[in-house]
Amino acid sequence: MAADWLGSLVSINCGPTLGVYQGEVSSVDQSSQTISLRQPFHNGVKCPVPEVTFSAIDIKDLKILDFRYDNSRTTSAAPAKVTSAPVAVPKGDPRSVEKLNSPQHCSKSYGERHLDIPGQPKGFRRRHNSWSASNRGVNQVTPKKNGVKNGQMKQRDDECFGDGVEDFLDTDFDFEGNLALFDKAAVFSEIDISERRNGARSRGTPQEQTPTRYRHDENILEAKPVVYRQITVPQPGAKEYCTDSGLVVPSITYELHKRLLSVAERHGLSLERRLEMTGVCASQMALTLLGGPNRFTPKNLHQHPTVALLCGPHVQGAQGISCGRHLANHEVEVVLFLPNFVKMHDAVTSEVTLFNKTGGKQVSSIKDLPDTPVDLIINCLDCHENTFLMDQPWYWAAADWANQNRAPVLSLDPPAGGQGQAVEAKWSLSLCLPLPLAEGAGRVYLCDIGIPRQVFQEVGIKYHSPFGCKFVIPLHSA
Repeated sequence: MAADWLGSLVSINCGPTLGVYQGEVSSVDQSSQTISLRQPFHNGVKCPVPEVTFSAIDIKDLKILDFRYDNSRTTSAAPAKVTSAPVAVPKGDPRSVEKLNSPQHCSKSYGERHLDIPGQPKGFRRRHNSWSASNRGVNQVTPKKNGVKNGQMKQRDDECFGDGVEDFLDTDFDFEGNLALFDKAAVFSEIDISERRNGARSRGTPQEQTPTRYRHDENILEAKPVVYRQITVPQPGAKEYCTDSGLVVPSITYELHKRLLSVAERHGLSLERRLEMTGVCASQMALTLLGGPNRFTPKNLHQHPTVALLCGPHVQGAQGISCGRHLANHEVEVVLFLPNFVKMHDAVTSEVTLFNKTGGKQVSSIKDLPDTPVDLIINCLDCHENTFLMDQPWYWAAADWANQNRAPVLSLDPPAGGQGQAVEAKWSLSLCLPLPLAEGAGRVYLCDIGIPRQVFQEVGIKYHSPFGCKFVIPLHSA
């Protein structure tokens, strides 16, 4: 009988458009296939009207929250057991309400099947959530606190979290078995086939993929292909070098190097300018090798570095003296070794005069050089042309002192590899374009001394500056 369901609390789901209604069943009309709720709530908010009527066509789902059976309407036969298990009503099924009218169609919930305690009233079933059912035994009950307020909170918890526990929750999910069912190779093969059909770019090696994230110095827009060989010389040397960015820097012969400096001097780049530029670049490199900003601070005034300059009476020696002058101006203790000569190059004489104004120490004997290791040795003993200096006693004495001293050596403007060097260097600094240096030259660096591009063109060199934003750059053997 439809009247048996009057007074029950139900929840009616009418889909996403009409929403969910909850309330007490006030009437059920089998002929018109309608059901009415009194004091309804719409999506958790109380409706302004006292009663709402629903048609079976609009009902998507119907759940019984609380069944209230009226004993006054019963016959001699006891009614079937009913539970709070939700009952789903198919959309537009006219027999849905008839099924509701038959209480025997409502089966027991999981909690009622397992928690039938003798002596407990059939009209009351205590609900359990999945956590409590899986973590507590059947006979274990959460201790209750005294008081009406605590009992009310317990009843609310049961109404909110008291859905029946399904049997499948007790079984663990088989991750390994399901993972074995996944054929990774087949899935990626299907993706490749679909990409080829759609004309999309297939996956390639990491080098072929377009990067999705760029560095701060990378261009997002496509640019012209990079040309790494931007310098070509008419008479290439025996070696080629490359910069950190990959630009190729060929070596040149000493004859082409000498002709390039001669043309530059004819256009106004005098020897004095070259000496000053070389001294600045070499001193900047030396200061970096000595520790840079980590060592040259006001708190390190008691730890001034010591640099030994070994210079000969030629242009390369004048370049070293210019470097020592700049180092002395930066609070570096410089010891200049220069042998006594009756007549020296005018550039050497002028540079020595300026160096003596810095307070640096100048010696002409090997005995006056420091006995303890210094921080850095700058070697300017060798010359590109006058190889007879290597036969002088002072040359070999200075070379032996440098090799016995355990300080690293920076060779400034060393000659080509065919001449050989008595002092083994850790770093070598070449000017404008490198010469083919020997293996004992160490790591090669290149400095810019300010020769214009058209001067390079006059001697047949196609030149694009490889220095970028720096004046001294490292070179690597290509």
